[in-house]
Amino acid sequence: MHQSLKPSVVDILSQHHLSIDERLLALCKFLQQNIAYYNWVGFYFKNGDKEELKLGPYVGEPTEHTIIPFGKGICGQVAVSNENFVVPDVQAQDNYIACSISVKSEIVIPLFLNGENIGQIDIDSNTPDPFTAEDERFLEFVNAKVAEIL
Repeated sequence: MHQSLKPSVVDILSQHHLSIDERLLALCKFLQQNIAYYNWVGFYFKNGDKEELKLGPYVGEPTEHTIIPFGKGICGQVAVSNENFVVPDVQAQDNYIACSISVKSEIVIPLFLNGENIGQIDIDSNTPDPFTAEDERFLEFVNAKVAEIL
């Protein structure tokens, strides 16, 4: 299923008449609309030289987590580890920052630019344990395409 979405991801990101944030927001909307268990889709980016992440474009319920220190929560851990983090059950995670009571699982994939971890795509799901290796590979593809426009 994810394979068929790749051409649209490329199309959205190549709309040069839109700002980068507008393209990223369009991408978030597209992913949320086309993958049933992607309930909150957003980007976090390294906040300048600070050891923290800053919320970028996203779709889904509003979040007060606009700044996340490195090491805190799933996103903050990925900023340090540089590795994908799939959380089948957020209730079982000690270092989880709850955004919404309805969130059951989460996947965070780091975004690299010239080998440096500059941010991540973060997806929350209201479905328990929906994320597969296919989601990981697809979101790695998405982030590689995003890096090309940054």
